Amino acid sequence: MGKPLFYEIGQKPASSVIIVICSVIWFYIQKKNISYASVGLGYETAVQGHYWRLITSAFSHISIIHLVFNMSALWSLGVVEQLNHIGLGIEFYVQYTLVLILLSGAVVLGIYHVLIQRFKFEYFGRVTAIGYSCVVFGWMTILAVKQPSSKLNLFGFLSLPVSFAPFESLIFTSIIVPQASFVGHLSGIIVGYSIAWDLIHGMNNYWTVTIVGWIIMVIVLSLKRSGVYDFTFIEIESVADPLLPVGLAILNSNNNDNLEPAISMNPV
Repeated sequence: MGKPLFYEIGQKPASSVIIVICSVIWFYIQKKNISYASVGLGYETAVQGHYWRLITSAFSHISIIHLVFNMSALWSLGVVEQLNHIGLGIEFYVQYTLVLILLSGAVVLGIYHVLIQRFKFEYFGRVTAIGYSCVVFGWMTILAVKQPSSKLNLFGFLSLPVSFAPFESLIFTSIIVPQASFVGHLSGIIVGYSIAWDLIHGMNNYWTVTIVGWIIMVIVLSLKRSGVYDFTFIEIESVADPLLPVGLAILNSNNNDNLEPAISMNPV
């Protein structure tokens, strides 16, 4: 017999909380008929300053198949929370889940930028990524490096050697869910290897709390500036002097009263 559910929840508290959050958000999206374009991460919306989508896209799912696949894999990967003896454990899990959410989203946008600007694949400017897959693939990769003898259980009956799981799952999801983001999954694998090989390291509780604080501030400001939500108690003022014509800058000098034309830079 397997372990009772409440016992496993006690062993995987962080994973259990994330599964509940993703499930509740999925139910809310379905109930309110919210489109994935409204919460997903895309290149064009990122350029427009919708930075809050880095977070909303990770925890949102539109397809029930996508949700079940991700949460089933996440439940199996919750074993990371119990591996204190190899330097993992619940603190490591929480800290680097935050890193995976942020960096995998940033890598997705970076890949889109190269594909659009360098190779002129304009299609990727309209692609919207959504789901917790980036983080799931990141943890698959970390576990494959740290404890390759582990097994990844999907849907309660499919068992994969975790050492091959990242790339097996990459192919599997591309077949089962054709609209799934190949770039998003690949980004999670890239960040996962960076963490597993200690290319990204040094996270602790101080940095976790600090980064969460910055995330909250950036979310609030980007929601305000993008006009998605109007926080009436926040005023964002321009740093430019309205009395100066565009293209002029005040340059420090001995008498502090010289005006000279400034070189304007076009946004990339």
